[in-house]
Amino acid sequence: MTSNGGNDIKRMNNQKVLVAMSGGVDSSVAALLLQEQGFDCIGATMRLYDNEDAGISREKTCCSLEDVEDARSVALRLGMPYYVFNFTDDFRAQVIDRFVAAYEDAATPNPCIDCNRYMKFDKFFGRAQLLGCDSIATGHYARVSFENGRYLLKKAADSAKDQSYVLYFLTQEQLAKVRFPLGVYTKPQIREIAVAHGLVNARKRESQDICFVPDGDYASVIESYCGKSCPGGNFVDKAGNILGRHEGLIRYTIGQRKGIRISGSEALYVCDKCARDNTVTLGTARELFSTTLNASDFNWAACDPPAADIRAAAKVRYRQTELPVTVIPTGPDTVRIEFDAPQRAVARGQAVVLYDGDILLGGGTIC
Repeated sequence: MTSNGGNDIKRMNNQKVLVAMSGGVDSSVAALLLQEQGFDCIGATMRLYDNEDAGISREKTCCSLEDVEDARSVALRLGMPYYVFNFTDDFRAQVIDRFVAAYEDAATPNPCIDCNRYMKFDKFFGRAQLLGCDSIATGHYARVSFENGRYLLKKAADSAKDQSYVLYFLTQEQLAKVRFPLGVYTKPQIREIAVAHGLVNARKRESQDICFVPDGDYASVIESYCGKSCPGGNFVDKAGNILGRHEGLIRYTIGQRKGIRISGSEALYVCDKCARDNTVTLGTARELFSTTLNASDFNWAACDPPAADIRAAAKVRYRQTELPVTVIPTGPDTVRIEFDAPQRAVARGQAVVLYDGDILLGGGTIC
């Protein structure tokens, strides 16, 4: 195991690295690999959410007391100092509040991106600096290289596990100080390494993505968090004709068919939501397709904002095959994207991420 992992960057001896340890096998092996490469590692777990207090099963979430103990056990086995950082207030403000606000604004948020952006690569970076660390490391499946004077974020070697999509926001300063040791490995290889070294979580199953949403019931979490019910409103068609009553904007997502209970000559799907007049627009399967989208808060990770249109491959969902597109810059951090072929259920609030082969060019929020 002499590979330098997901970073094609020469390192200096005795560099101190703060390793984000979630209690899962990926971050544990990340710590192990870095230690074997000669880095001075410190392990740390971010306490983000009190799962047990919310009645969420430990086995279905991250950040549980069991996860903390697993991370502590691995750090002890590796002889690493270990800390637990209480970031519950920050997580509430930067992740849960944003999640709730987006749903109330009829958007479809991605809290995992916000968690990475504002917690792992903001708050965690801050603690690393306080501890005198040179860099941080995580268990993400991604790679970083330094080419032609610029740091590049690249896809992981294991395409099935690649997580570059949720890291599109990383800046040059951050890319210079982050390490992704798992970037050149497959998930089965990581499990094999964990088993070979007797790590307590070698066979631990992966947690669900959204730790604070039990069983995927977004509406219940939002109403409980806000202490109020989301009011019902009208289902309408594209012409504004009233078709029936819905049970609250937060209970519907773009492309949804189940639970609409409105009959028509064709199956009806959620095509749009409007917070201003509290309506949910229904349409046929054909009306779900879009030829363009606009994105804001766009981060050009691999290059400066282009001066003219460019060709790229785009993802508008995490687990999606890349799509050929034309990218039209409309401002320093805004773009319009035109699909070569219409795409189904493009949702405001989700991320659009651009690639050139293995290189992540940039990404932003669909608006």
